[in-house]
Amino acid sequence: MVTGAGSGMGRAMAERFAGEGMSVVVTDVEKPALDETVAAITAAGGTAIGFRTDVSSADEVERLAETTYAEHGAVHLVCANAGVFSGGIVWERPVADFEWTMGVNFYGIVNAIRSFIPRMIAGGQPGHFVSTASMGGLVTNAFSGPYYASKFAAVGVTECLAHDLASVGAPIGVSCLVPSLVATGIGFSERNRPERHVDRLHPDLTPDAAFVTEAIRDATAAGMPPDEVAGLVLDAVRHGRFWIPTKPSFHDQIRRRHEDMQVLDLPASPTLD
Repeated sequence: MVTGAGSGMGRAMAERFAGEGMSVVVTDVEKPALDETVAAITAAGGTAIGFRTDVSSADEVERLAETTYAEHGAVHLVCANAGVFSGGIVWERPVADFEWTMGVNFYGIVNAIRSFIPRMIAGGQPGHFVSTASMGGLVTNAFSGPYYASKFAAVGVTECLAHDLASVGAPIGVSCLVPSLVATGIGFSERNRPERHVDRLHPDLTPDAAFVTEAIRDATAAGMPPDEVAGLVLDAVRHGRFWIPTKPSFHDQIRRRHEDMQVLDLPASPTLD
């Protein structure tokens, strides 16, 4: 089961898993894009069904789990991948920005954990849970407070999930995907922003938010192809690795962050390579 499968990394994961012979359940908040994913998988000879789901809604994710288990009887791999971007200067951002990014990027993972993990444990079969976080969940930068905060939360809950599953002896592995720049449409997340999370006083992007959104669009356009990320995810699941970075620079960036922390300095901003 893959969330955020209408495009980008989610679609690439779903296509890769289906190509490996898995029956895939895909979900996205954007129904036309979701239908395209299902059509592409079935046209290639794979098996896929799609359900439009707002992952920030616990009720909708619970219905997704109920339907998935009714259809297949078991789930062995869950990828909580849905994500959105909202950025700008922290004190200029409305609460709506934080609510939206936390709703999708953090609660989307929490809701998947709460609805799927108990069923997977009850099934007694080996399984694996993958959260899509970001290098922005391990290092920080300017102009991205709402996004980075949500991704730090995503990393934290994923680590806790792994510890909890190990503490009860459940045969379920956990991985945390921390991609650097990937060629996805995350810079165009506003297209799916629900009305309830729009700042009614300032419905248009403020200059700080517009600046970083344009920068994200430009940077991701030249990023890693999503199908390469899907291959890294599959390999990590097969070998039981927790961290799934997408660039060798992961190691240097983590090292530099902790060196700064050791001397009680503000960690330096990361590079974008």
